[in-house]
Amino acid sequence: MTDNVSEASWLSVLADWTVSLMDVIGAPGAGLAIALENLFPPLPSEVVLPMAGLAASRGAFTLAEALIWTTVGSIVGAFALYGLGRWLGTARLRAVAARVPLLHPEDVDRTVAWFAKHGGKAVFFGRMIPLFRSLISIPAGVSRMPLWRFGLLTAAGSLVWNAIFVLCGWFLGESWHIVEAYVDVVQYLVVGLVVVGVAWFVYARIRALLDSRRDPAAD
Repeated sequence: MTDNVSEASWLSVLADWTVSLMDVIGAPGAGLAIALENLFPPLPSEVVLPMAGLAASRGAFTLAEALIWTTVGSIVGAFALYGLGRWLGTARLRAVAARVPLLHPEDVDRTVAWFAKHGGKAVFFGRMIPLFRSLISIPAGVSRMPLWRFGLLTAAGSLVWNAIFVLCGWFLGESWHIVEAYVDVVQYLVVGLVVVGVAWFVYARIRALLDSRRDPAAD
């Protein structure tokens, strides 16, 4: 019960802060909030975006401005993380992987190769998946996806995601919380799949390590 109250209080503070920001600088405030959400994934866009739609419905700015500025904020935040990935680069990540237990430099090579082949779809659809919305920008930078392509795919995917939640705030008004229940289900599903994937990876690597120790020739 305490956790639910704390979460509700935290979201209320965030919602109030977002509204205050938009009251002070208008639609660019929504863009700034979304840019920060990209850099700090724990900040939920599912709260910020409906507040932008709600403010637009009250006449603080137009619906078009809400959509444009939130999408601009998404692009700015995404390019910041893209820059981080580009700075890290394949060589640095390979060096890190060589020092981390259960990881191999070849894992980085395979990931970069996969992203080179499927990166376009990953960036576009990744912008609509909680948690991965921000993180997908880093491998795009590591693989050095062309800036124009990354920007275009990020803008398109972000516009779709932003429009859904901005319109929820626009049409639902003060009842925008209705959408939270559905978003929570998606978030739990994504987190669950990530946990299962990581657990399977660790299990497979440990099993391979033990097998190689029993039979060095197999390694």
